[in-house]
Amino acid sequence: MNKRRNKGSGSGLIAYMFLLPWLIGFFTFVLGPMISSLYLSFTHYNLLSPPQWAGFQNYIDMFHDSDYWDSVRVTLTYVFIGVPVQMVAALLVAVLLNKGLRGLGIYRTVYYIPSLLGGSVAIALLWKNLFGMDGAINDVLAVFGIQGRGWVAHPDYALYTLILLAAWQFGASMVIFLAGLKQIPAEIYEAASVDGASRFRQFASITTPLLTPVIFFNLVIELIKSIQAFTSAFIVSGGTGGPVNSTLFYTMLLYKKGFTFFEMGYASAMAWVLVIVLGAMTAFVFFTSKYWVYYEDGGRS
Repeated sequence: MNKRRNKGSGSGLIAYMFLLPWLIGFFTFVLGPMISSLYLSFTHYNLLSPPQWAGFQNYIDMFHDSDYWDSVRVTLTYVFIGVPVQMVAALLVAVLLNKGLRGLGIYRTVYYIPSLLGGSVAIALLWKNLFGMDGAINDVLAVFGIQGRGWVAHPDYALYTLILLAAWQFGASMVIFLAGLKQIPAEIYEAASVDGASRFRQFASITTPLLTPVIFFNLVIELIKSIQAFTSAFIVSGGTGGPVNSTLFYTMLLYKKGFTFFEMGYASAMAWVLVIVLGAMTAFVFFTSKYWVYYEDGGRS
Protein backbone atom coordinates (compact mmCIF):
# COMPACT_ATOMS: atom_id res chain seq x y z
CA MET A 1 0.00 0.00 0.00
CA ASN A 2 2.83 2.39 0.90
CA LYS A 3 4.54 1.65 -2.40
CA ARG A 4 1.36 2.54 -4.28
CA ARG A 5 1.05 5.80 -2.34
CA ASN A 6 4.65 6.71 -3.05
CA LYS A 7 4.16 5.91 -6.72
CA GLY A 8 1.00 8.05 -6.84
CA SER A 9 2.65 11.01 -5.12
CA GLY A 10 5.63 10.74 -7.47
CA SER A 11 3.35 10.85 -10.51
CA GLY A 12 1.58 13.88 -9.08
CA LEU A 13 4.90 15.66 -8.54
CA ILE A 14 5.94 14.98 -12.13
CA ALA A 15 2.58 16.33 -13.38
CA TYR A 16 3.04 19.56 -11.39
CA MET A 17 6.57 19.93 -12.75
CA PHE A 18 5.18 19.78 -16.30
CA LEU A 19 2.51 22.32 -15.31
CA LEU A 20 5.03 24.61 -13.62
CA PRO A 21 5.98 26.65 -16.75
CA TRP A 22 2.30 27.31 -17.50
CA LEU A 23 1.58 28.21 -13.87
CA ILE A 24 4.53 30.64 -13.79
CA GLY A 25 3.35 32.24 -17.02
CA PHE A 26 -0.26 32.46 -15.81
CA PHE A 27 0.56 34.12 -12.49
CA THR A 28 3.23 36.37 -14.00
CA PHE A 29 1.63 37.50 -17.26
CA VAL A 30 -2.12 37.02 -16.68
CA LEU A 31 -3.31 37.00 -13.08
CA GLY A 32 -0.67 39.42 -11.79
CA PRO A 33 -1.32 42.14 -14.41
CA MET A 34 -5.10 41.69 -13.97
CA ILE A 35 -4.88 42.34 -10.24
CA SER A 36 -2.54 45.29 -10.82
CA SER A 37 -4.86 46.84 -13.42
CA LEU A 38 -7.84 46.43 -11.09
CA TYR A 39 -5.98 48.36 -8.41
CA LEU A 40 -4.81 51.01 -10.89
CA SER A 41 -8.39 51.52 -12.08
CA PHE A 42 -9.10 53.12 -8.70
CA THR A 43 -6.11 55.46 -8.90
CA HIS A 44 -4.72 58.40 -10.84
CA TYR A 45 -1.52 57.08 -12.42
CA ASN A 46 0.56 58.67 -15.17
CA LEU A 47 3.39 56.06 -15.36
CA LEU A 48 5.88 58.65 -14.07
CA SER A 49 4.78 59.15 -10.46
CA PRO A 50 3.35 56.76 -7.88
CA PRO A 51 -0.39 55.98 -8.19
CA GLN A 52 -2.72 58.15 -6.11
CA TRP A 53 -5.92 56.60 -4.78
CA ALA A 54 -9.00 58.09 -6.45
CA GLY A 55 -11.77 55.65 -5.58
CA PHE A 56 -14.45 55.41 -8.27
CA GLN A 57 -13.49 58.74 -9.88
CA ASN A 58 -12.21 57.16 -13.10
CA TYR A 59 -15.46 55.27 -13.55
CA ILE A 60 -17.48 58.42 -12.82
CA ASP A 61 -15.42 60.42 -15.32
CA MET A 62 -16.37 57.98 -18.10
CA PHE A 63 -20.01 59.04 -17.90
CA HIS A 64 -19.01 62.65 -18.54
CA ASP A 65 -16.50 61.94 -21.32
CA SER A 66 -17.92 62.58 -24.80
CA ASP A 67 -15.04 60.70 -26.43
CA TYR A 68 -15.87 57.66 -24.30
CA TRP A 69 -19.48 57.60 -25.47
CA ASP A 70 -18.36 58.13 -29.06
CA SER A 71 -16.15 55.06 -28.74
CA VAL A 72 -19.03 53.03 -27.29
CA ARG A 73 -21.33 54.08 -30.15
CA VAL A 74 -18.74 53.30 -32.82
CA THR A 75 -17.84 49.92 -31.33
CA LEU A 76 -21.46 48.81 -30.93
CA THR A 77 -22.24 49.88 -34.51
CA TYR A 78 -19.24 47.92 -35.72
CA VAL A 79 -20.26 44.83 -33.75
CA PHE A 80 -24.00 44.77 -34.47
CA ILE A 81 -23.56 45.37 -38.20
CA GLY A 82 -20.21 43.68 -38.87
CA VAL A 83 -20.81 40.39 -37.04
CA PRO A 84 -24.12 39.52 -38.78
CA VAL A 85 -22.79 40.55 -42.20
CA GLN A 86 -19.65 38.45 -41.73
CA MET A 87 -21.56 35.40 -40.50
CA VAL A 88 -24.11 35.57 -43.32
CA ALA A 89 -21.31 35.83 -45.90
CA ALA A 90 -19.47 32.91 -44.28
CA LEU A 91 -22.59 30.74 -44.22
CA LEU A 92 -23.54 31.47 -47.84
CA VAL A 93 -20.06 30.66 -49.12
CA ALA A 94 -19.95 27.50 -46.98
CA VAL A 95 -23.27 26.35 -48.46
CA LEU A 96 -21.94 26.93 -51.99
CA LEU A 97 -18.73 25.05 -51.25
CA ASN A 98 -20.74 22.18 -49.78
CA LYS A 99 -22.16 21.32 -53.21
CA GLY A 100 -19.36 18.84 -53.96
CA LEU A 101 -17.19 21.16 -56.06
CA ARG A 102 -13.95 19.86 -57.52
CA GLY A 103 -10.86 21.28 -55.92
CA LEU A 104 -12.72 22.07 -52.69
CA GLY A 105 -9.44 22.33 -50.79
CA ILE A 106 -8.22 25.07 -53.12
CA TYR A 107 -11.42 27.10 -52.76
CA ARG A 108 -11.37 26.65 -49.01
CA THR A 109 -7.79 27.91 -48.84
CA VAL A 110 -8.50 30.90 -51.08
CA TYR A 111 -11.44 32.00 -48.94
CA TYR A 112 -9.49 31.42 -45.72
CA ILE A 113 -6.49 33.55 -46.71
CA PRO A 114 -8.21 36.89 -45.87
CA SER A 115 -8.71 35.66 -42.30
CA LEU A 116 -4.95 35.13 -42.01
CA LEU A 117 -3.99 38.46 -43.57
CA GLY A 118 -6.94 40.72 -42.74
CA GLY A 119 -5.79 41.68 -39.25
CA SER A 120 -2.32 42.73 -40.40
CA VAL A 121 -0.98 46.26 -40.70
CA ALA A 122 -0.18 45.70 -44.38
CA ILE A 123 -3.80 44.86 -45.27
CA ALA A 124 -5.07 47.84 -43.27
CA LEU A 125 -2.72 50.12 -45.24
CA LEU A 126 -3.88 48.51 -48.48
CA TRP A 127 -7.51 49.05 -47.47
CA LYS A 128 -6.79 52.70 -46.68
CA ASN A 129 -5.33 53.19 -50.16
CA LEU A 130 -8.14 51.28 -51.88
CA PHE A 131 -10.80 53.51 -50.36
CA GLY A 132 -8.82 56.73 -50.60
CA MET A 133 -9.68 59.56 -52.99
CA ASP A 134 -7.24 58.20 -55.58
CA GLY A 135 -7.88 54.56 -54.74
CA ALA A 136 -8.92 51.68 -56.95
CA ILE A 137 -12.51 51.73 -55.66
CA ASN A 138 -13.07 55.21 -57.09
CA ASP A 139 -11.43 54.13 -60.35
CA VAL A 140 -13.95 51.30 -60.67
CA LEU A 141 -16.86 53.61 -59.82
CA ALA A 142 -15.66 56.12 -62.43
CA VAL A 143 -16.11 53.45 -65.13
CA PHE A 144 -19.84 53.48 -64.33
CA GLY A 145 -19.97 57.27 -64.17
CA ILE A 146 -20.22 57.40 -60.38
CA GLN A 147 -18.42 60.24 -58.62
CA GLY A 148 -16.05 58.83 -56.00
CA ARG A 149 -14.93 60.35 -52.73
CA GLY A 150 -12.41 59.79 -49.97
CA TRP A 151 -14.35 57.03 -48.24
CA VAL A 152 -11.97 56.58 -45.31
CA ALA A 153 -11.76 60.36 -44.81
CA HIS A 154 -15.52 60.93 -44.66
CA PRO A 155 -17.19 60.59 -41.22
CA ASP A 156 -20.35 59.07 -42.74
CA TYR A 157 -18.53 56.25 -44.53
CA ALA A 158 -15.21 55.58 -42.77
CA LEU A 159 -16.63 53.12 -40.25
CA TYR A 160 -18.45 51.16 -42.96
CA THR A 161 -15.21 50.62 -44.87
CA LEU A 162 -13.87 48.93 -41.70
CA ILE A 163 -17.05 46.85 -41.42
CA LEU A 164 -16.50 45.76 -45.01
CA LEU A 165 -12.92 44.81 -44.14
CA ALA A 166 -14.17 42.73 -41.21
CA ALA A 167 -16.80 41.03 -43.39
CA TRP A 168 -14.08 40.19 -45.94
CA GLN A 169 -12.34 38.16 -43.22
CA PHE A 170 -15.04 35.50 -43.04
CA GLY A 171 -12.74 32.58 -43.84
CA ALA A 172 -12.41 31.16 -40.33
CA SER A 173 -16.17 31.15 -39.75
CA MET A 174 -16.71 29.72 -43.24
CA VAL A 175 -14.44 26.74 -42.57
CA ILE A 176 -16.29 25.99 -39.31
CA PHE A 177 -19.66 26.32 -41.06
CA LEU A 178 -18.45 23.99 -43.80
CA ALA A 179 -17.40 21.40 -41.22
CA GLY A 180 -20.85 21.65 -39.64
CA LEU A 181 -22.60 21.23 -42.98
CA LYS A 182 -20.59 18.07 -43.65
CA GLN A 183 -22.05 16.55 -40.48
CA ILE A 184 -25.68 16.87 -41.60
CA PRO A 185 -26.82 13.48 -43.00
CA ALA A 186 -27.67 13.54 -46.72
CA GLU A 187 -30.62 11.21 -46.04
CA ILE A 188 -32.52 14.05 -44.39
CA TYR A 189 -32.30 16.18 -47.53
CA GLU A 190 -33.30 13.22 -49.69
CA ALA A 191 -36.39 12.59 -47.58
CA ALA A 192 -37.31 16.28 -47.74
CA SER A 193 -36.92 16.27 -51.53
CA VAL A 194 -39.22 13.27 -51.80
CA ASP A 195 -41.80 15.18 -49.76
CA GLY A 196 -41.54 18.06 -52.21
CA ALA A 197 -39.59 20.53 -50.04
CA SER A 198 -37.89 23.29 -52.02
CA ARG A 199 -34.22 24.20 -51.60
CA PHE A 200 -35.19 27.25 -49.54
CA ARG A 201 -37.48 25.17 -47.36
CA GLN A 202 -34.72 22.62 -46.80
CA PHE A 203 -32.32 25.37 -45.82
CA ALA A 204 -34.80 26.95 -43.40
CA SER A 205 -36.16 23.75 -41.85
CA ILE A 206 -33.15 21.41 -41.97
CA THR A 207 -29.86 23.21 -42.49
CA THR A 208 -30.40 26.16 -40.17
CA PRO A 209 -31.75 24.24 -37.12
CA LEU A 210 -29.11 21.51 -37.36
CA LEU A 211 -26.40 24.14 -37.79
CA THR A 212 -27.39 26.23 -34.76
CA PRO A 213 -24.60 24.79 -32.52
CA VAL A 214 -22.05 25.97 -35.09
CA ILE A 215 -23.82 29.33 -35.46
CA PHE A 216 -23.69 29.68 -31.68
CA PHE A 217 -19.96 28.95 -31.58
CA ASN A 218 -19.14 31.37 -34.41
CA LEU A 219 -21.35 34.06 -32.87
CA VAL A 220 -19.51 33.98 -29.55
CA ILE A 221 -16.08 33.98 -31.19
CA GLU A 222 -16.86 36.80 -33.63
CA LEU A 223 -18.60 38.86 -30.96
CA ILE A 224 -15.55 38.78 -28.70
CA LYS A 225 -13.18 39.45 -31.61
CA SER A 226 -15.19 42.40 -32.94
CA ILE A 227 -15.47 44.16 -29.59
CA GLN A 228 -11.68 43.97 -29.27
CA ALA A 229 -11.00 45.24 -32.83
CA PHE A 230 -8.12 47.71 -32.97
CA THR A 231 -5.54 47.37 -35.75
CA SER A 232 -7.64 48.27 -38.79
CA ALA A 233 -9.11 51.42 -37.23
CA PHE A 234 -5.75 52.51 -35.84
CA ILE A 235 -4.00 52.23 -39.22
CA VAL A 236 -6.81 53.64 -41.37
CA SER A 237 -7.33 56.66 -39.10
CA GLY A 238 -3.64 57.19 -38.40
CA GLY A 239 -4.18 56.48 -34.70
CA THR A 240 -6.65 59.36 -34.24
CA GLY A 241 -9.99 57.58 -34.51
CA GLY A 242 -11.04 60.17 -37.07
CA PRO A 243 -12.55 61.68 -38.97
CA VAL A 244 -14.65 63.25 -36.19
CA ASN A 245 -14.31 60.15 -33.99
CA SER A 246 -16.12 58.05 -36.61
CA THR A 247 -13.59 55.19 -36.24
CA LEU A 248 -12.76 55.70 -32.56
CA PHE A 249 -13.07 52.13 -31.36
CA TYR A 250 -13.24 51.46 -27.62
CA THR A 251 -9.86 49.76 -27.65
CA MET A 252 -8.31 52.68 -29.51
CA LEU A 253 -9.54 55.20 -26.94
CA LEU A 254 -8.23 52.90 -24.21
CA TYR A 255 -4.84 52.85 -25.94
CA LYS A 256 -4.80 56.64 -26.36
CA LYS A 257 -5.75 57.25 -22.74
CA GLY A 258 -3.06 54.93 -21.47
CA PHE A 259 -0.13 55.48 -23.84
CA THR A 260 -0.76 58.88 -25.42
CA PHE A 261 -2.18 60.88 -22.51
CA PHE A 262 -0.60 58.67 -19.81
CA GLU A 263 -3.91 58.33 -17.95
CA MET A 264 -3.18 54.74 -17.01
CA GLY A 265 -5.70 54.67 -14.18
CA TYR A 266 -8.48 55.77 -16.53
CA ALA A 267 -7.35 53.25 -19.16
CA SER A 268 -7.37 50.46 -16.56
CA ALA A 269 -10.92 51.40 -15.58
CA MET A 270 -11.93 51.28 -19.27
CA ALA A 271 -10.34 47.85 -19.57
CA TRP A 272 -12.35 46.48 -16.65
CA VAL A 273 -15.59 47.91 -18.01
CA LEU A 274 -14.76 46.14 -21.28
CA VAL A 275 -14.21 42.86 -19.42
CA ILE A 276 -17.55 43.22 -17.63
CA VAL A 277 -19.43 44.09 -20.82
CA LEU A 278 -17.81 41.21 -22.72
CA GLY A 279 -18.71 38.83 -19.94
CA ALA A 280 -22.30 40.11 -19.81
CA MET A 281 -22.80 39.86 -23.58
CA THR A 282 -21.30 36.37 -23.70
CA ALA A 283 -23.45 35.28 -20.76
CA PHE A 284 -26.53 36.67 -22.52
CA VAL A 285 -25.75 34.67 -25.67
CA PHE A 286 -25.24 31.52 -23.59
CA PHE A 287 -28.48 32.13 -21.69
CA THR A 288 -30.57 32.68 -24.82
CA SER A 289 -28.98 29.70 -26.60
CA LYS A 290 -31.35 27.31 -24.82
CA TYR A 291 -34.19 28.83 -26.85
CA TRP A 292 -32.65 28.49 -30.31
CA VAL A 293 -29.71 26.06 -30.31
CA TYR A 294 -30.63 22.47 -31.24
CA TYR A 295 -28.45 19.39 -30.86
CA GLU A 296 -28.49 15.96 -32.52
CA ASP A 297 -31.00 14.49 -30.06
CA GLY A 298 -33.50 17.01 -31.32
CA GLY A 299 -33.53 18.94 -28.07
CA ARG A 300 -32.45 22.40 -27.22
CA SER A 301 -29.36 23.23 -25.21
